[in-house]
Amino acid sequence: MQFTLQVLKLTRNYGEKVAVDNISFDVEKGKMFGLLGPNGAGKSTTIKMLTTLLPVTSGTAKVLDFDLIKQPGEVRKIIGYVPQLLSADGELSGYENLQLSAKLYGLCAPKRERRISEVLEFMGLSDVASQLVNQYSGGMIRRLEIAQALVHEPQVLFLDEPTVGLDPAARKTLWKHIQEWRKQFDTTILMTTHDMDEADSFCDTVAFMHKGHIVAMDSPHNLKASLGPKATLDDVFILHTGSSIKETAEFGNVKQVRNTISHL
Repeated sequence: MQFTLQVLKLTRNYGEKVAVDNISFDVEKGKMFGLLGPNGAGKSTTIKMLTTLLPVTSGTAKVLDFDLIKQPGEVRKIIGYVPQLLSADGELSGYENLQLSAKLYGLCAPKRERRISEVLEFMGLSDVASQLVNQYSGGMIRRLEIAQALVHEPQVLFLDEPTVGLDPAARKTLWKHIQEWRKQFDTTILMTTHDMDEADSFCDTVAFMHKGHIVAMDSPHNLKASLGPKATLDDVFILHTGSSIKETAEFGNVKQVRNTISHL
């Protein structure tokens, strides 16, 4: 069994507040791992630590053979990250956004042009590559951001609420592209989501976080089966967090994303 991601006793404190408390988990190569939980559970903080954007208070992680603490530069070379809030520059074209990302990842000119062309085609954006991103729909922007994260062919992809604020048709299209990429390139994916249907449909393993702790972790099938034949992941969520997903969904962030889309 080959693990792409190994997390050991990872902890993050903000002063006296413990945001992520001593969590450990492994993710096999080519698998999709979901972090689920209510607002403030520590999901985004975990992703920010694993992508080297936030210092670790204690514990560590390995991405392939690279130590998160000792070799952050090497880790950055082999991961892609799509943040929760939209990050593409609306005043640049899709092609220009990708060109900027490719340069930041250090791709040489010939490979840069080839990879930009490939990810544009894969994400169904070739026909709009020259358009300014402020003319894109929300779903197109999300596909562009994932293309940016994939341009350097990362072995691990981190997705923080990738479909927040998107309509059902855009969500379906986005997941189609993500699944095709994962299947074709055996990419390991770690994602956060408040959509239990997404987690149930696409994740091989899910971990429920609550108050910085992992309180349950297994395949969606096993977690549901432990509650009964008609149980859903929403039921699992309620059992381990004490509230429903509707009560804890990040409506503020959804609104922020929609506002961002409307102003692009």
